[in-house]
Amino acid sequence: MSEEKKDFVVKDRRRFSQEGEATEEHAEPGAAREDTSQASASEQKNRKSEDRVQNDTREEKDETLLPEINFATFVVSLNASALLHLGAIEDPATGKSEKNLPMAKQTIDILCMLEQKTAGNLTKDEENLLKNILYDLRIIYVKESG
Repeated sequence: MSEEKKDFVVKDRRRFSQEGEATEEHAEPGAAREDTSQASASEQKNRKSEDRVQNDTREEKDETLLPEINFATFVVSLNASALLHLGAIEDPATGKSEKNLPMAKQTIDILCMLEQKTAGNLTKDEENLLKNILYDLRIIYVKESG
């Protein structure tokens, strides 16, 4: 049996070891490699698990702070911007409400352009949202400018 000829060679091609470290073949070029005699495997494991926890925490914070991105949230954000410039709501940064009618008009015009360019491509709910927001903003703009 010891004289049998082996027709194939088994080679481990996994990118990461069981400890989660990149194997030498798959390590980034030019990346500094730590000497395993300097840092124990348990220390390396702890660092990697801490990094994973920090990354997970950052991702959770990003997800909880921002609403879902869709057409409705985009239109609502433009509405908030227009209301801010109309002086209808306070600036969250300063706590003051200031009027900037040219900026309010520009934001209303952007919403109007969106309504024209998306005609026939919106759901009924999105169409009604945009229509109602534009109506309300135009009424407030006329009151504030006149």
